[in-house]
Amino acid sequence: MGSFSIWHWLIVLLIVVMVFGTKKLKNMGSDLGGAVKGFKDGMKDGSADPATPPGAVPPPGQVGTTTHAAATPADKTTIDVEAKHKG
Repeated sequence: MGSFSIWHWLIVLLIVVMVFGTKKLKNMGSDLGGAVKGFKDGMKDGSADPATPPGAVPPPGQVGTTTHAAATPADKTTIDVEAKHKG
């Protein structure tokens, strides 16, 4: 009862193919492959060197700004936490 022989695994594979069908197994395989590829790409992007390495001083004029925030206008639903109150 320790390990299964090749015949046991072939019977299990045959039952799985009969239950799910080849088309569904192919779709599940491609979905799994896409998920693994996305995970690898995400891990690669996370380990990429940033534009300004930690501890480096950014060039003058770029302190505290990002290209995305500067390029898009403020949304009416966002609140500027650094806004000065009139008083």
